[in-house]
Amino acid sequence: MNSIAVSMLVSACVFVAGIIGLNLHRVLPREHLTKETQDVVRLGTGMVSVLASLVLGLLVATAKGSFDTTDQAVRAYAAEIALLNETLRDYGRGAAGPHDTLREYTEQLLQNRWPKKGDRMPMALWSGKGGALLEHVREQIRALKQMDDGQKWLLAQALDVSTSLLRQRWLLIEESGTNIHGTVLVILMCWIVAIFVSFGLNAPRNGTVVFAFLVCSIAIGGSIFLILELDRPLSGVIRISSWPVENALAQMNW
Repeated sequence: MNSIAVSMLVSACVFVAGIIGLNLHRVLPREHLTKETQDVVRLGTGMVSVLASLVLGLLVATAKGSFDTTDQAVRAYAAEIALLNETLRDYGRGAAGPHDTLREYTEQLLQNRWPKKGDRMPMALWSGKGGALLEHVREQIRALKQMDDGQKWLLAQALDVSTSLLRQRWLLIEESGTNIHGTVLVILMCWIVAIFVSFGLNAPRNGTVVFAFLVCSIAIGGSIFLILELDRPLSGVIRISSWPVENALAQMNW
């Protein structure tokens, strides 16, 4: 289920919970609606509201931190690709083989992770062909012939950068997973639903209250949407820009 569907479901559940609370007056016995009872309910709801607010804020902060970390990793990855391209260019025409393979890998990375509108959904970073291309770049670099000390130094630099790219690729694969466990969201939503039932129980029954419940439910659904989107930085509606990789690819001309 995608983030839009989940957020809409959350909004609906929260709104329905408020409406149920408004109608509890019709089914609860009078002794359950005394002022003392409502005061106790308000006190308990206040405590749960504070707890839910803290958890919701923590989830937003965690998702945003994950998004920023992955964004920085992608920028560093693109910078390493650009650096390897420059190193191979400095080596000379003898490095045309690994240079062309690196370009092919970068094009495939863009196509897989940031497909154009109408294309297929983004593919996983761990797709076998991409990893094989990057390994092939290193193998081709190792096979280059060294003509002088300058090319020997450039070859060593190129090998170091290609190894770093392979390492960072696996780090990106590890970071592309979700950090927010579904169980935490389910528990949080149960708290919020209970809170809105209590709000409805203590609220006057009129159109303004219903409209307020609708606005609040949409806002809570929006926060869940934001959490889920930020927790998937390489896919979804809110995702990391492809500009760093596009910029690296644009520099890959002899």
